[in-house]
Amino acid sequence: MNRTEKWRQRLETSENALALLFVASFLETTVVPIPIEVVLIPFMLTNRDRLWLIAAVTLAGCLAGALVGYGVGYFLFESVGTWLIDTFGWQQSYQEFQGMFDRYGFWAVIAIGVTPIPFQVAMLVAGTAEYSILLFVLAAAIARGVRYFGLALLVHLFGERAMGLWERHSTAVSIGILGGVVVGVAAAVYLA
Repeated sequence: MNRTEKWRQRLETSENALALLFVASFLETTVVPIPIEVVLIPFMLTNRDRLWLIAAVTLAGCLAGALVGYGVGYFLFESVGTWLIDTFGWQQSYQEFQGMFDRYGFWAVIAIGVTPIPFQVAMLVAGTAEYSILLFVLAAAIARGVRYFGLALLVHLFGERAMGLWERHSTAVSIGILGGVVVGVAAAVYLA
């Protein structure tokens, strides 16, 4: 049994499961490179009566982590931010996203929130750019809310088949959401 399986079993039997889930989401958002879906979907399956609460707690943990990452970009980029980028090998992602962020701001944060690009990069770039913290949190809440509440809906609709569906179609779903964001950006640019 691997670490993820052990952690998931501990989560499922804990009296403090929601607090642990909040911490796991916070850590996944800040430094842990393991997608939370690996734990979240099975936990949702065993707690189907609390799907929406689980999604909300996961989103809250993510947003708390996003605020910390934004703060690192804003206050500590030269020391901690560059160390994180170097340690996790995000140099190319950081440079690519910085250009995208300079051009699209809010929409870029939403786009990165639903794609496999590390969300930590968006947090650091937004903080470094001194981007509006309210707009950053709103974009993060939309992007990650779609992700977590979408998983809750998937579990609600498909039950045990949800994990298999997520594993088979997560890339297509991310691309579809990203396509929607691109259409939104194009419409905003056109209308402006």
